[in-house]
Amino acid sequence: MARLPLDPRHGIHEPTTATPPRALGSVRRTTTVDMLRPHGVDAELVLVGAGRDLRTSPDGEPIVLDTGAFAATVDYPNAQMVLALTTTPAIDGLDRLVGRSASTGFRAALNDVVAGQELVGQPVYQLLDDLPVATLISGFAPQHARAESGEWGLGGERPIQRRAPDGLALIQQADLCAGWKAGGTIMQGFADGLPPVVTGPDAPSLECDHDPWAWHDYDITLPPHGMRRRRRIDVARGTDAVTVHVDAHFRDSYMSGDGEETVVHEYTVAVVLDARDHRVRESVATPHVLPWFECPEAAASAGRLVGGTLDGLRTSVRAEFLGATTCTHLNDALRALQDVSVLAGHL
Repeated sequence: MARLPLDPRHGIHEPTTATPPRALGSVRRTTTVDMLRPHGVDAELVLVGAGRDLRTSPDGEPIVLDTGAFAATVDYPNAQMVLALTTTPAIDGLDRLVGRSASTGFRAALNDVVAGQELVGQPVYQLLDDLPVATLISGFAPQHARAESGEWGLGGERPIQRRAPDGLALIQQADLCAGWKAGGTIMQGFADGLPPVVTGPDAPSLECDHDPWAWHDYDITLPPHGMRRRRRIDVARGTDAVTVHVDAHFRDSYMSGDGEETVVHEYTVAVVLDARDHRVRESVATPHVLPWFECPEAAASAGRLVGGTLDGLRTSVRAEFLGATTCTHLNDALRALQDVSVLAGHL
């Protein structure tokens, strides 16, 4: 399969090239969610997630605080229905999520299941909270595979009518986010009859040969047409003793049919908190890789956190960070910061 040509309307292509060293006295959370289609790009979706919270003592000793994992099978062509779901640690009532959509309403149903189990703030909850968006972005793989094979008309022919997984026509919602703004690249592509297919830059390795504790254990190799969402959140005390500093990073990547891994989305977010009440003093998002020309316009929305606290951030971001000045993927990066209060408690 030939690599797709680079669309001149692509967004920023400046991927990070390394994972920063663990700071003495800091806490680091890392998670990965792999999106796999072992039986073909049009078959069921298999999600495999793992994560860990690690404290680095003042003398450099790594101390594992918590771990989590999940595995899910999703009938992607049939309304994205969850066929199977397991977690480590086990969660009471988890079977209530089987048989429902992995996207619409999943997070609300998850919160009903975990109510009273003191799981919010743990790695396993973050992984399950990522399950709906992982299901969403996994659609990039079959889209890209069809484009690689020429099925989607990159030679000039008109593509077949695109359909959503549940058989309904794909909703083309203008101003859903910066990338989907009215008159932008994506919406114009739909108007022209050919949704654009992004090609990202090569994915620099984030592995640290010199530090085996930099990331949790996971299968590094992605199979063809596999995707991965990586997260890292570093939390450390400021040198002034009155602030807490947060360095958050996430990357979505895709492995092409010929084994080349490219970046689809990547952001870093730097946050400074008041150490006493965790009120946000500074919040800056830096886009590193985004699909389309308009996407980086959303980065400024991270500044809206300033003056508030991290309590209830998952709910407030979903309710308030809407429209063409925001980014679906940046919103997910910001929502994950709710757990910084838990991580900071281990400093």
